[in-house]
Amino acid sequence: MAPGAQPASSRVITIDGITLHLAQPMSMGQEWIGNREILKQLLACWLVIDERDLPLSPRITGQPGIGKTTLAMAGARERKQELYVFQCTADTRPEDLLITPVLAESGTISYHASPLITAVLTGSICVLDEGNRMNEKSWASLAPLLDHRRCVESIIAGILIKAHEDFRCCVTMNEDASTYEVPDYILSRLQPTLGMGFPAREDELAILQYHLPFAPAEMLALTVEFLQEAHQLSLEYSVRDGIHLLQYALKRRAQDPTHPLSVDAAWRESLIKVLGEEALDLPMQSRRRKRALGDQALPQGLGDFFFGSDDPLHPGR
Repeated sequence: MAPGAQPASSRVITIDGITLHLAQPMSMGQEWIGNREILKQLLACWLVIDERDLPLSPRITGQPGIGKTTLAMAGARERKQELYVFQCTADTRPEDLLITPVLAESGTISYHASPLITAVLTGSICVLDEGNRMNEKSWASLAPLLDHRRCVESIIAGILIKAHEDFRCCVTMNEDASTYEVPDYILSRLQPTLGMGFPAREDELAILQYHLPFAPAEMLALTVEFLQEAHQLSLEYSVRDGIHLLQYALKRRAQDPTHPLSVDAAWRESLIKVLGEEALDLPMQSRRRKRALGDQALPQGLGDFFFGSDDPLHPGR
């Protein structure tokens, strides 16, 4: 428990005369499947190797749906600590991150601690999920918590909250365009950066089998083959997409037991419904993506004008 905090009940804590209602921890049923090196890196960040040492608050980066939050859950399980997840959004306010006043029917005000503050007080782990969707004003309120001070002030409740020595934190960040630019003074506190890539073939298959153990081998193979080809073409289809694809295909086959769709027909329909018709032609989609990113060859015929067909500088070679 954080310094100065006094327990009033199992889910209530009192600090300087202010009673805080705590959030509920998350269930951690999922196992970590895949590259254990990235899990070791996360656990290393949370180690304290000397009484003068402090834990690090890393940021975990990568494409959506590749298991960044699951990685943090696995870290909490390894450390045998409760886990809290705060979902960051563009309209997250500082009071949402910290303590929210709630007006009761009696007219009195009760104070509710966010998942983050609950983790701070109880010595648990908190994941700030999709942190680069949050605005700078909200990040600014966390600056003293993420450095050597390890404390945060709630203006609304009028209290200073000091972090429990076992409190640990990490931030997940998606690599996409719909995010804010996180200020440098915050990024300097969210170190190191742990970059996650797409799983290897055998790991991707194991993840799908873990989530959908009832899926037939043929459908699993189709899905893994599709995902691996997409990864090789630098397309952003994730194992989460694969799970949804398989789920819908299985439901469509089971819908009419007397005349079920064939495996290929159900899988193809699911691919279109879940990921869109463009997913039918991955190479074409990859070429379109490269052109959108500026990797575009000279217009047809123009290269032939400047270079001979056997010239190593010809854009078609």
